[in-house]
Amino acid sequence: MIRRLVAVVASATVAAALVVAAPATALAAPAPGGEDPVRAAEYWLADYGVEKAWETTRGAGVKIAVIDTGIGRGPVELDGAVAGGTDVSGAGSSDGRTPLGTVDSDHGSWVASLAAGRGTGPDTGMIGVAPEAQLLSVSVAFGSSAKRPFSDQIADAIRWSVDNGADVVNMSLTTNVPDWPESWDDAFLYAFEHDVVIVVAAGNRGSGTTRVGAPATIPGVLTVGGVDRSGKASVDASTQGITIGVSAPSEELIGVSADSTLVSWDGTSGAAPIVAGIAALVRAAHPELDAANVINRIVKTARPVGEDPQTRLLYGFGLVDAAAAVAASVPGVTANPMGSLEDWVRLYRRAPVAPTPEAPAPAVEVPALPEADAPTRVTSPLLPDRDTVLYGTLPLLLATATAILVALGVTAAVRRIRLASRAPSR
Repeated sequence: MIRRLVAVVASATVAAALVVAAPATALAAPAPGGEDPVRAAEYWLADYGVEKAWETTRGAGVKIAVIDTGIGRGPVELDGAVAGGTDVSGAGSSDGRTPLGTVDSDHGSWVASLAAGRGTGPDTGMIGVAPEAQLLSVSVAFGSSAKRPFSDQIADAIRWSVDNGADVVNMSLTTNVPDWPESWDDAFLYAFEHDVVIVVAAGNRGSGTTRVGAPATIPGVLTVGGVDRSGKASVDASTQGITIGVSAPSEELIGVSADSTLVSWDGTSGAAPIVAGIAALVRAAHPELDAANVINRIVKTARPVGEDPQTRLLYGFGLVDAAAAVAASVPGVTANPMGSLEDWVRLYRRAPVAPTPEAPAPAVEVPALPEADAPTRVTSPLLPDRDTVLYGTLPLLLATATAILVALGVTAAVRRIRLASRAPSR
């Protein structure tokens, strides 16, 4: 049975979900003698180079902030792991150790045990990827149990984590939408400016997430997709998207609940803390590296799955390899390979600009215009004008006509005289 955990926070219009693909199943207690079944079930320790990386470091001196439902006090596997905490929901205890929520209150404990569980002995019990790293428990609440808007909780959780020494922040949650509140811009930028690696789960199709949603879409975070035990993209316990950086196991995972119960569970909620633990190993082995270069080592040493665009959407740069991330020779970079939030904000956020009041313009004196020329009557060239009448062809025609008439009159008179002279006398 697949369950969907979505809480709508009306005041911030943000839908938030824990990234769990299926219900957790309790595991049987280990049998005495022989190989510890819990350690044997943690296949990712050997398959993804974690045990090999432990030859160099186990994460000592690094702090991982787990922004989640709170890390329970009960598990022996987490004794001594939690160095501090807080609650930003208004519903938990001040140290962030009270599990919140009605369905997945153990979620934060599962995530913490995958990142930095201590085990119950040298070779027994649940052990995390960075078992000597310290944890910070930052409890958030979803839905009706929250007393503050979810967007405000996340912004405050990130700032508190940074201010309390987090080197890595794990966020196994999603809003199921690609956009995020503007208040997160400053909070995430604050973390990046303080050299913090933020690891985020991509989300799961099985819980209703069909595409990667915020905060996994925020430039600069290391987004983690999920694969099954054979290394294939998980059908239900992962989603796909261009922002995925690397992939890690998201099926048949182990976790320790707040009451110390061991469970088997699925989801990129578990893939993310595996990668957050690897980031802690890299930071411990290479304290001189900034966050951009820590992320770069993780993505550049991932085992590639393929080159086509569809493969990139499913796996990112490939399957994470802890041993290579810690020990391989990787050229340094000057920019985060997962992008720049600062550049994104500059391009896509438009700050409101108040209209600038304008001073009245001084009066401009315009000199008097010169008197206009007398209008000229427009005439047709086919009609006579005044000059033509007085001096042109018309007087000439009149004179010519008069002369002709006079000549004709003279000629007629002369003719009459001649005729009269020729007539016989009576």
